[in-house]
Amino acid sequence: MLLELLSKLFRPNSSQTSAQKYSESSESSASSPPLSLVSSSKVSWINKATDQIKKDEGLVLHVYDDSLGYSTIGYGRLVDRRKGGGISQDEATFLLNNDVQSKLYALEKTIPWITGLDDARKGVLLNMTFQMGISGLLKFKNTLAKIEMGDYENASANMLKSLWARQTPNRANRLAEQMRTGQWQYG
Repeated sequence: MLLELLSKLFRPNSSQTSAQKYSESSESSASSPPLSLVSSSKVSWINKATDQIKKDEGLVLHVYDDSLGYSTIGYGRLVDRRKGGGISQDEATFLLNNDVQSKLYALEKTIPWITGLDDARKGVLLNMTFQMGISGLLKFKNTLAKIEMGDYENASANMLKSLWARQTPNRANRLAEQMRTGQWQYG
């Protein structure tokens, strides 16, 4: 199952090795067959080579500068756009889904009454948690108290009085309106 998930997310060429990182021409990962279409004997040597690469590259769970000063993450994954690095749309979606689930878990654990809200208002709190983290959301004490009481009009007004609203006015205005009305608001 892990192999199937990885084959959907990461084509064999999507993760460059150290030798490939700095070559001027890189082959698109979209042109490579998924691992699920590769013979089992080939998968065996690919798994061995992958284990070897993991050992040689090492795992770093944050962006770091490699030995040549290029932004890298994970097992030597070049993400520095100066050298053509980055992530694919699928990888970005995979990361987003993980982050959303993590934030939702923190939100439901910290504010259990959220489960009683309608989906649009839960969406506001999830969006705010995604942007500021659960600790940032918890600074909205008066707003959260109003939401818990069902006073969405005043909760919305409180949201707009915040530093967050001054820093990200478009997002704050849209989410405050969503909190006030219970209707999803998009860009």
